This record gives sequence, C-alpha cells and structure tokens, in this order.
Amino acid sequence: MENKKKTKWYAWILRVLRGDMLKLFAKHINMIILVVGLLFFYISNHYSCIIKLREIDRLQLLLNEVKSEALNTSVQLTGNTRPSQVEDLVKRLGLDIEKAKTPPYKLHK
Repeated sequence: MENKKKTKWYAWILRVLRGDMLKLFAKHINMIILVVGLLFFYISNHYSCIIKLREIDRLQLLLNEVKSEALNTSVQLTGNTRPSQVEDLVKRLGLDIEKAKTPPYKLHK
C-alpha cells in the first residue's frame, strides 16, 4: 500500500517535470482568467464597501452631534423666550415697555 502512495507521489512529480501540468493549465486558461478576474472584482468591491461603511459610521456620529446641538439650542431658545425671562430682560435693559393690559384682538375686513 505504501508503494502505491509513493508511486502516485513520484508520478505527480514526474508529470510536473515533464510539463503535463502546463498543458492542463493551457487547456483551461480561459477559466483561470475568469476566476482571477472575478477575484479582483470581489476584492475591489469588498474594499469599496468597507470604505463606504466607515463613511456612513462617521456621518452617523456627526448627525448625532448636530442633533444634540440643535436640541440644546432649542432648549435655550425656549428658556429665553419665556414671558418671565423677557420681562427680566426688559427691566435690565431699562426699556420703557410695559405688558399689555388688554388682550390682542383681530381686525376683520
């Protein structure tokens, strides 16, 4: 049984040395070129997808920061436009403005 394994092994080496493998390679050159081309396409596609995913993650973080900043600004604006805050600001600035004693009404045509 060992002789058969050794014989197969030697036979394979003899095939390579004689150039039989080159004949096999030449016979299937079209398929080999196709597989290599598909491998290059797969690798480049994978690389571009990784770059796009990193960009998406970066933009997602930036979006969260901007949303947080917008919420902070909105809260500050709401706080600064409260009637009590406006009255305090008018008093501090010394403006001669008083609160209306009568409610506003619409003029109809």
